[in-house]
Amino acid sequence: MNSRPELKLDWCSFAAAKYAVENWHYSKCMPGGKRVQVGVWEGGVFVGAIIYGTGACPQIANPFGVGRQEAAELVRVAMRSHSYEVSKCIAISLRLLRKLCPKLRVIVSYADPEQDHHGGIYQAGNWLYVGETKPIEWFVDTTTGKRIHTKTLKTGRRGLATKLKAQGKIESIYLTKLKYVMPLDAKMTQRLVKLKQPYPKRVRGDTSDTPADQAGEGGAVPTRTLSDG
Repeated sequence: MNSRPELKLDWCSFAAAKYAVENWHYSKCMPGGKRVQVGVWEGGVFVGAIIYGTGACPQIANPFGVGRQEAAELVRVAMRSHSYEVSKCIAISLRLLRKLCPKLRVIVSYADPEQDHHGGIYQAGNWLYVGETKPIEWFVDTTTGKRIHTKTLKTGRRGLATKLKAQGKIESIYLTKLKYVMPLDAKMTQRLVKLKQPYPKRVRGDTSDTPADQAGEGGAVPTRTLSDG
């Protein structure tokens, strides 16, 4: 007999997703751009949000030979302690997304080795691993050790980054992420299988697909509404 609470996924408000990200995701930051938010409830209690969006890369669709409206990114999985596997929740959220956006053909997501993530939740959901991204420049404050996103200093302010580096106040680091894709139709599957690589192995501190993956504290019961934010 299943003793786990009833699982429910539905569209949730921007406020609910924002609460989940700020409390239960390591980034503590809502992604920009257009997005849709799927809430996760267990036994009527809100335990997290799964967010899809346009992503930070304008060329997200280019490697797949599809239009910009045919590709999206899974930008956040923010969940507190919960009973059901994250891969199961993502699979249900994908079904909701496909009904809302029937023209979508591929979903992209990334695992961050800097956070000791290897993509266990994607591997458990049979996503395809297609390799590491190209190294991206970030900056590190040499006094505090805090990382600074490239856009913070480079967007219209490249001279500032150069000046701070010359002063020894920041230094560059180059980071990569692990890229996973989920094809949404047979033709896209045939195309992407050719790019498939062996799954990366688990790294220190990473979980595979345990119910407590990306767990946090607290809870909320927001209204189940669709919001563009």
